[in-house]
Amino acid sequence: MKKSKSIGKRIAMPALSVIMLSSLVACSNSEESSTKSNNGKSTISIMTTAYTATPPTDDSPALKALEEYTETDISVDFVPNSVYPDKLNVTLASGKLPMIMMIPSKIPSFISAVRNDAFWDLTPYLKDYPNLSQANEITLQNSAIDGKIYGIYRSRPLGRYGVAFRKDWLDNLGLSEPKTIDDFYNILKAFTNDDPDGNGKDDTYGMTISKWSGPFDIMQTWFGVPNKWSMEQDGTLQPDFMSKEYMTALKFFKQLYDEKLINEDFAVMDTAKWSEPFQKSQSGVQVNTLDDAHRNQDAMEKIDPNLKGVVDVVGAVSGPNGLYNLPTSGYSGLLAIPKSSVKTEAYLKKVLSFIDKINNEPAQTIAYAGVEGRHYEMKDGEIVPLVTAQDPESTEYTDLNQFIPGIPGENFKHPEFSALRLKENEIMKENEEIVVANPAESLLSTVYAQKGQQLDNIINDARIKYIVGQIDDKGMEDAIKLWRSSGGDDYIEEINKLYKDSQK
Repeated sequence: MKKSKSIGKRIAMPALSVIMLSSLVACSNSEESSTKSNNGKSTISIMTTAYTATPPTDDSPALKALEEYTETDISVDFVPNSVYPDKLNVTLASGKLPMIMMIPSKIPSFISAVRNDAFWDLTPYLKDYPNLSQANEITLQNSAIDGKIYGIYRSRPLGRYGVAFRKDWLDNLGLSEPKTIDDFYNILKAFTNDDPDGNGKDDTYGMTISKWSGPFDIMQTWFGVPNKWSMEQDGTLQPDFMSKEYMTALKFFKQLYDEKLINEDFAVMDTAKWSEPFQKSQSGVQVNTLDDAHRNQDAMEKIDPNLKGVVDVVGAVSGPNGLYNLPTSGYSGLLAIPKSSVKTEAYLKKVLSFIDKINNEPAQTIAYAGVEGRHYEMKDGEIVPLVTAQDPESTEYTDLNQFIPGIPGENFKHPEFSALRLKENEIMKENEEIVVANPAESLLSTVYAQKGQQLDNIINDARIKYIVGQIDDKGMEDAIKLWRSSGGDDYIEEINKLYKDSQK
């Protein structure tokens, strides 16, 4: 399988980061936080996000159940998501850190702290834990800094992208779900030209695309385009748009535009509104996150109750080199362990044992569904909620999942899902076998931090101009030359050096 794409960003260290680093280093000489509670249990302090106004308190029955299961006293500082970045920076600067900190992204202050040895390098330890040892290799790579693991990722579907389509329109036209790129093209053409809704009007088209480039990025992997960076035969990395497969995909997108199988205003269409044509039965295909399919289905039924069960999904379609798909990052935030609060390797292993254990089914069920008999009951082996999101009891467990990594995956029983949602989840898992990794994902480029937006704009603008016919092959070649002379060659050189160093 070819590998490649997005490049991590290294940003110049702000003044605040300098303060943070000095605080972190100074704190490393202070007394270690208490690791034992009065009852002799280990104590774990955690700082993470909260998405509800009233997250669980220390008296929460669900939190107490989690403590009992893990044999740990758990102290959680839930911070509203809206102010979390500010609170995180203040906490880092204070030097008074919890044992587990949720880091929402590779922010400059965290990267600086990592490079100054303020957080544990977890790379050599993960293999020793039943759940953590099963972490997805692509997601680990995506979450790494300088090729090493400084936080346990909070798992999200890696194979989340796919194709949603109007199954009833396919049935009306006697077509089957797409298996290949040719099938996909023929469906778009039929949805545009063959009156799929049977109303006798020329009022439909194949697929809606917005100014978000995601659909193009996803579809081009079907043609074998690497994920941002390709690994060449000589072991060097090259940008995706320098591959011959990129131009093959680009010509396909231009064909879709020329034949009016996609909306002509895609380059300026508001991303917030791009689902509306699909929901209003104006277009019949959307390439997006798979779980958007059931949300679109719900929205369509509100518009017209007769449209029940008309949306279906596939993960990807086969191209000239087989079946490939674009991955997401596969995670949302990291659970990092500061050396200032977890000073010894022995206690680090206790913290990792706790993180490993909360991935087990009983802990995940508590975090996502609460306590049996109070928040849910079991019927025929399925969870049946006893409270709604509006009930005060729901605040006793909601947000506990913000420190559950979900590695190797979700292993608790969800409340009953629709057939479409179950299929979405099934395809997400299947997609993990065909996603294309980015070998440079964990590499943090100084050149990109300084010139990344300019470089990205050159290629993105050229892609749009090519699709709509404003430039030709020569124009695309000129854009790549401009990219290279505007810092792109320096970027390639730096990425290759970083990659080589990360393999040592």
